[in-house]
Amino acid sequence: MNAAVDVFKSQDSQGCRLDALNAWVAEVAALTQPDHIHWCDGSDAENAALIARMQADGTLLPLNRETDPHSWLHRSSPSDVARVEHLTFVCTPERDDAGPNNHWMAPAEAHAKMDALFAGCMRGRTLYVVPYCMGPIDSPLARCGVEITDSPYVVANMRIMTRMGAAALARIEREGSFVKGLHSIGELDPERRFIMHFPEELTIKSYGSGYGGNALLGKKCHALRIASHQARQEGWLAEHMLIVGIENPQGQTHYVAAAFPSACGKTNLAMLIPPEGYRQAGWKVWTVGDDICWMRPGADGRLYAINPEAGFFGVAPGTSDSSNPNALATISHHTIFTNVAVTDEQEPWWEGLDGRTPALDWQGRPYDPANGPAAHPNSRFTVSARQCPSYSPRAEDPQGVPISAIVFGGRRASLVPLVFEARDWPHGVLVGAAMGSETTAAATGAVGVMRRDPMAMKPFCGYNFADYFAHWLSFDQPGAKLPKIFHVNWFRKGDDGKFLWPGFGENLRVLEWMIKRVEGQADAVETPIGHLPRPADLNLEGVALSQEAEAKLFGFDRDGWRSEVESIGAYLEEFGGRMPGALKGEQERIASQLG
Repeated sequence: MNAAVDVFKSQDSQGCRLDALNAWVAEVAALTQPDHIHWCDGSDAENAALIARMQADGTLLPLNRETDPHSWLHRSSPSDVARVEHLTFVCTPERDDAGPNNHWMAPAEAHAKMDALFAGCMRGRTLYVVPYCMGPIDSPLARCGVEITDSPYVVANMRIMTRMGAAALARIEREGSFVKGLHSIGELDPERRFIMHFPEELTIKSYGSGYGGNALLGKKCHALRIASHQARQEGWLAEHMLIVGIENPQGQTHYVAAAFPSACGKTNLAMLIPPEGYRQAGWKVWTVGDDICWMRPGADGRLYAINPEAGFFGVAPGTSDSSNPNALATISHHTIFTNVAVTDEQEPWWEGLDGRTPALDWQGRPYDPANGPAAHPNSRFTVSARQCPSYSPRAEDPQGVPISAIVFGGRRASLVPLVFEARDWPHGVLVGAAMGSETTAAATGAVGVMRRDPMAMKPFCGYNFADYFAHWLSFDQPGAKLPKIFHVNWFRKGDDGKFLWPGFGENLRVLEWMIKRVEGQADAVETPIGHLPRPADLNLEGVALSQEAEAKLFGFDRDGWRSEVESIGAYLEEFGGRMPGALKGEQERIASQLG
């Protein structure tokens, strides 16, 4: 059967006009030449058929049906295990619009390069049309897209990570607009691997990778790179942030959005379990999202946020009953694991889970410590957010949740204290813009290198960072009731190289101080870098901190910060004349106060 005929039969079967979508599918089919075309409806039957097909060809391996029911293992190519930032491009007509924070290619050149790769690439394969909605299906804050892919693994993951299928297609028909994403695994050849974004065309083209952020186009590609461009045009923010609700014993819930680079504890914070004393006092934590946050001003002047995703694509290593019991409960069933190890009993395993020795490593080889970690350091789990024990009843609220505080943070072994509060919104934007963190295994390249990662958006902002900072500053309008902005550092180390703060559930003590600052009920010390708590301002009952820990977690190193702020100034200068004067003024003001 001619593939293009399948497309137009689909239009008839929908009983509706989807002319632009059908024309695009036909165009892609003519280019890629698939054997079959399948329009995804998101149904259970469709998903079961896809999983059966992948089990038959070895793409998905069944895990222990007793201990991990309805769960699967996927092993990716060893050369395809993380985001490839050096092969990720933003394609705008003018290079300066993409900015020095992005790799740039002219749109015509990028289309030509990608179309040459896509030509005939789906021969012998099925082309899947995946309509999806980022955000609650009826939310005015949500946005739709369609991913065309030849990977059933991508389809199965998109079903978990987005609102995928018939309801999304119906919304696309009503609205008449959608983000176009074209993906093929190609030959999984690192030399023929590119991820191209065309913000002005609301288009993504990804070739040669089956890894999450490169292949699940609703995730980083749409929900951050393309959406950040949409957000700037439409007056909202698309951010690399978790959303968590903190309910106090009086029953009041404050929602916090927090930005951390990948593998820096976002999922742990989003699913935080309060310490025993807090639980007994009546504190509760609600998970809205663990990775992406879309915020827009409401009629009352506050920022309201939705989680555009429907699932978690979390880092497995380090996830355990002690670090994140909610995550462990979430992934106990109906989960797709990628690049983890397995035990003799066909149970998923990774470093930090427990004391067992795995049978096979992430590449399917008999486990040998000489080959490195059993699970890849960036191994993942894909699971529905609804399975999380702390899943918020407001996660599907079409209007979103009001944000009381925005938190920035990264891995800093030295200098940066446990927490400080920005003086005001412009200062807070500088705090976010100046964020630094030590790199992790979530991206290719060296691990442990300190780099600037503004708002944790370095790999994800779809346009020039200078314009992005200006967009953030633009929300400081008369009548706006903007969140307070804070910076945290859970990763400060002592002279012995060990972490000084216990982290995990104990981080609620820091969040409580933030909420009390929002409510005007907590003290702080004013310093040139912001408002710092004293140890007495936090509830540290049951936390044993050494003198060194107190000094470094709550202290202010003037000489060290003088050097840091000078470095921040040099970083801002890299963006030239587009850098907002207000941000440079903030940096100069702090430098002058530091002397």
